[in-house]
Amino acid sequence: MKYLHLVLVNLKRKKLRTALTAGSFLVALFLFGLLMTIKVALSSGVDVAGADRLVVRNKVSLIMPLPFAYRDQMRAIPHIADVTFATWFGGYYQDMRNFFPNYAIDVEAYRRVYPEYTISDEEWNAFMNDRQGCIISPVLADRFGFKLGDRIPMEGTVWQGTWEFNVRGIYEVRRKELLTSELWFQYPYLDERRPFMKGTVGWYVVKVDDPANAVQAAKAIDERFANSPFETKTETEKAFAAGFANQMGNIKLLILSIGSVVFFTLLLVTGNSMASAIRERTGELAVMKTIGFSDVSILSLVMSESLIVAATGGAAGLALAKLFTLRGDPTHGMLPFFYLSGKTLAIGFCLTLVAGAVSGIIPAVGAMRLKIVDALRKV
Repeated sequence: MKYLHLVLVNLKRKKLRTALTAGSFLVALFLFGLLMTIKVALSSGVDVAGADRLVVRNKVSLIMPLPFAYRDQMRAIPHIADVTFATWFGGYYQDMRNFFPNYAIDVEAYRRVYPEYTISDEEWNAFMNDRQGCIISPVLADRFGFKLGDRIPMEGTVWQGTWEFNVRGIYEVRRKELLTSELWFQYPYLDERRPFMKGTVGWYVVKVDDPANAVQAAKAIDERFANSPFETKTETEKAFAAGFANQMGNIKLLILSIGSVVFFTLLLVTGNSMASAIRERTGELAVMKTIGFSDVSILSLVMSESLIVAATGGAAGLALAKLFTLRGDPTHGMLPFFYLSGKTLAIGFCLTLVAGAVSGIIPAVGAMRLKIVDALRKV
């Protein structure tokens, strides 16, 4: 840029004001990064849901169980390719603050229905052959230093007492959004030991032969168990995940409201800062026009100042947000995952430039339209 040195000199003229204006962008974009990370974490189930999977739960509530015997009956329904199930355990490791998602799974079909989770045959076979075996996520292994062969004591909350598990495998994921801190163990181990709710499961996951048949299959399942003591509610995995996220409130509206307030405040702060800078340089701008600077050149100089301040502060804020997320989930497992994607960083940086452009346009147009005679009269 031909006049870059001139822009930088102008920015250094009031270093404190420039630093504070850039700091406001830093804080705003840091907040944006964290809010978007939380929003994506809470809606992650919707994004990674399989189009060919249905979730079957008790019609009354998700916390109400379904009979284990439903599995074989569902397999006989047309368009059902596979059926698996899981049951929420809700235990914690050593302390309640060490809570993370943990549940008993169907060792027969779970791996087939969820191919996005990968695990070696050797580790899976070791898990299958150990009734107290468990599979953990790499996030959990990093957090507590668990490794293969370790014995993990868990305190049950639904079914009281200490339950012990042997780490037989650590799964990998095909997408970062699936990188959650989970522990899976064998359903027979849970059903044998628990004193109540025997012979029941938490929910079923059904794989259909074609996503186009999902609605028809869901209707057939619910009709099959209608008027029974355990009526079902079947929906697509995406609808189930969206409904689960909505139980926490309208997170998207909350984040949008906070983001709008921050963005508007940012415009006011930056616009006021740029307007003050232009007022202080009225005479200087008149002299620049007198010696040959065009209106477009003046407009470009002011806009460049605004954009450089915004870009510098915004980039720093996004970088800090990324570094913060790299430290791991601050809720210690309450969020499915805690990851700030490159796409979100790009959106944040674009918003920064938009904010810089919008806040600088009015002072820049004012400087461009400045009449030399009127400006020199004020000197």
